[in-house]
Amino acid sequence: MLWSLTKVILFVALIAALALGAGYLLEADGGIRVSAGTVELNLRPFQTAVALALLMLAIWLLLKLGSLAVATVRFLNGDETAISRWFDRNRERKGYQALADGLVALASGDGREAMGKAARAERFLRKPELTDLIAAQAAELAGDKSKAETVYKRLLGHDSTRFVGVRGIMKQRLADGDLETATKLAEKAFALKPRHEETQDILLKLQAKDSDWKGARRTLGAKLSTGTLPRDVFRRRDAVLALSESKALLSDGSSVEAETYAIEANRLSPDLIPAAVLAARCHIEHRRKRHATRVLKKAWQAQPHPDLAAVFAEIEADETPEQRIKRFGPLIKMHPDDPETKMLLAELHIAAEDFPAARRALGDLMEETPTARALTIMAAVERGEGAEDKVVRGWLARAVTASRGPQWVCGNCRNVHAAWIPVCKSCGAFDTLAWTVPEEGEVAMPESTGMLPLIVGLPEAEPESVDLSDENSQEEADGETVDPLNADREASP
Repeated sequence: MLWSLTKVILFVALIAALALGAGYLLEADGGIRVSAGTVELNLRPFQTAVALALLMLAIWLLLKLGSLAVATVRFLNGDETAISRWFDRNRERKGYQALADGLVALASGDGREAMGKAARAERFLRKPELTDLIAAQAAELAGDKSKAETVYKRLLGHDSTRFVGVRGIMKQRLADGDLETATKLAEKAFALKPRHEETQDILLKLQAKDSDWKGARRTLGAKLSTGTLPRDVFRRRDAVLALSESKALLSDGSSVEAETYAIEANRLSPDLIPAAVLAARCHIEHRRKRHATRVLKKAWQAQPHPDLAAVFAEIEADETPEQRIKRFGPLIKMHPDDPETKMLLAELHIAAEDFPAARRALGDLMEETPTARALTIMAAVERGEGAEDKVVRGWLARAVTASRGPQWVCGNCRNVHAAWIPVCKSCGAFDTLAWTVPEEGEVAMPESTGMLPLIVGLPEAEPESVDLSDENSQEEADGETVDPLNADREASP
């Protein structure tokens, strides 16, 4: 406000001064005489002032024309001038307009149009680190993989776009099935941007598929440190990786180191059933029965599973059936209404040849969840109580078409696996297998839930009425009683 008032006052003062000066010139006597050769001019004061103004205007115009001539020469010489800057601004405006049109075409799914706009933008802007980003995505959208790879390789030459180039080529190698090259590129991309979540996930998946458990654990640790993975999920997946590393070491004969990783896996995730099974067996091997019992009870508390029961039986392999029923008491009390608990108790009573107790243990399982295993156990109960062969065969016939109950099912693709593995064989997803009932029609039979016992005390009169393909059934055919838990343990991997 004050500055505006000051400018107004100065302007009024300047006009007043000029008016006063013009008045003095008009009233002044005399003048100026200008002589040039034979020409002589006599100028009055006012005319002199006008002549001086015209002279100054001519000098100003002459200087401007000189500047224009110099600028033209510099422009023709390639130097930066006002003219060149005007052309640059015009070219930049066209380039950014083409760039915007390319983004719109890319968003609308028109790959060819986006490629054309990217080429036009590059012609005006001459910024390949910017236009190549659109060109690469447009080439992929248009299905021109060769063009896309060429552009991605150009992006490798700029620090700001090197990650984009590596990631783009990595995804192309993944699509082509070249997992070895894709893994190396994923490691390079991870080194460039350790906090990039998608790169972390891709690298972890590739390392797990390649059984690089140590590398996968390092990548998993990076996901935790960058905050892209919750700590509880980290512990679970780290346990899966430690368990996988333990199994790999066992296959290589490194039992001591394998035991360390197995116990670590169980510590990280006590409810991970395969980890509890392996850790318990390591404890049993070194006669640490109390440790094995504690591990198995904790896992059973989280979720009953036949593998846990089989290893629990291994703790005291030489005990009598009656002693085994008593020792299994704490497990039975944890989940008394669970179908797995009912079938376990029934098998224990069958081993003790207490068939009425086995029938009571099954309870309403035949009506509520009649799985193949439950129906087979019922057939064993009927045989033990002396039922006719047609009754036994009826239960077995129902078992053939009944649900197999819980199995290892991939939560990603719903594929059923016979045994737990860290990476799904079907979709390649990591740590997606869960012990659950598969969808209807999926009938793969896991190793840990083999039908046992088939028949107790099979008479030799009609051996064709049952399947005697395994050793347990053959022993039954010879009139021997089979311990179902021992049979399950021998069938398990």
